[in-house]
Formats: sequence, C-alpha cells, structure tokens
Amino acid sequence: MVKPLPRLRLQGFNNLTKALSFNIYDISYAASEDERQRYIQYIDEAYNADRLTQILTDVADIIGANILNIARQDYDPQGASVTILISEEPVIDKKDAGREIIADAVLAHMDKSHITVHTYPETHPDNGIATFRADIDVATCGVISPLKALNYLIESFESDIVVLDYRVRGFTRDVKGRKHYIDHKINSIQDYLAKNIKTRYEMLDVNVYQENIFHTKMHLKDFDLDTYLFEEKSKNLSFKDRLKIEARLKREIEELYHGRNLVD
Repeated sequence: MVKPLPRLRLQGFNNLTKALSFNIYDISYAASEDERQRYIQYIDEAYNADRLTQILTDVADIIGANILNIARQDYDPQGASVTILISEEPVIDKKDAGREIIADAVLAHMDKSHITVHTYPETHPDNGIATFRADIDVATCGVISPLKALNYLIESFESDIVVLDYRVRGFTRDVKGRKHYIDHKINSIQDYLAKNIKTRYEMLDVNVYQENIFHTKMHLKDFDLDTYLFEEKSKNLSFKDRLKIEARLKREIEELYHGRNLVD
C-alpha cells in the first residue's frame, strides 16, 4: 500500500501536472500475406475508436475525472485515435449559471487535462512478425492521479511489452508560500502495480528522483509459442519451423524491450 503525503493546504489551485505515458506492444506471428492482412483487420476491429473510447471513458471514471469533450477517429488503412479532455471539477453550464460563473469558469479552465490513445498495427513483409503498438497518455492536474488507472490500462490491452513513463511537472504553492514539486510519495511506478501483474512481468526501472521522472519497462516472463501464433497452432508446425518462429519472436521482443536492434 503506497502511503500518500499529508494533504497540502494550498494557496489556490494545485498546479502540479502528473503525466503517465504508455507504450504497449502486442507481438504475433502471421506466416502468409493473407494472415497478416487478417491480423491487421482483427486489431482494427478489436481496438477501433469505439472500443478505445470506452476504455478511456473507464479511465476517466477510475481516476475521478469529469469528461469535457471526446474526439475520435478510425484511420484508413489502419489504426485509430481517441482524445478525451477532462477536468477535476464538475462541468458547469455557463448558459444556465449566468455571470456568477466567472470565477468557477477560470478554475475549470485551469484544471483541464487529457487522456489520449493512438494505435499502430504493422506487419513485417518477409519474416511474419506482426506488431500492434498502442501509445497512451494520461495527464492530470490537481489531486486526481493517472496512476489509479495503471493496472486497468495494462489489462485492457494484449500487453506483451509495456514501457511506462511517469513525470510530475511544475509546482504548487502552499498557504505559507512554499513551493511543492510533488504531492505524493513514489519510489517507482512498480509501487502502483497490482500483485498479479508483478508476478507475470519481468521489470526494469530507470528513475531520476531529483527530477520526479520515473521509467519502468516490462515484458512477460513466460513464453508460450501458441499465444503468439495468429491462426495457427504450434502442434501443426515442424520442429524446425517452431524453432525458427520462436527465435524471430524472441528477437522482436528483445529489441522492442531494449529499444535497439540486435547485431547479427
């Protein structure tokens, strides 16, 4: 259980911006060109703009944010994007409230934040590797925290590899005039991960504590070839083909996890 800092008595609004960024990768193997096209179609249907909108709407609910606006798009030939503008304070209808709304409107403007997702399905034309990447950003101001949605987002996608960045920007000032550059305790993003997720993933941290920057990379510990094959079963493959495909998949995982190409 992560212990929060005592609630700060602030001079006005909490100006701290908390930004959580994900890169989530799903890796598959699709042998033929037809299979690779069907993989792209499957991803575009499974993670279309409507589905992504529901996921991000759930995120807003989890972190306790109010939705101000939703923009979404399915792209041709593939991929989708959704952006949701959120606020910590309830939305106030200016037409009904009249001129008395001015001060509250300024507050609502100050605490606007956003949640976005962009998807990138792609396939390799020669070696059968098919990769789906989803980039997710959750940025909040005030006391609401994007870390509350961490586990839900990981579970909402087929997450073979997850690269996480969390940063607290800016400062907020207390009633005595002292500036605060963070308003909660955190040693690692791993502090906020559920136990069942920690059990499934191998994880590595790179943190810059003095800058309030936290970075965690994760990949699944267990490798089951059948979970990576698209429209195929390992029992139908020859021993030689299984070894070849497994080597290609593991190389892809290794390169994406470390963010660099392996030298042949």
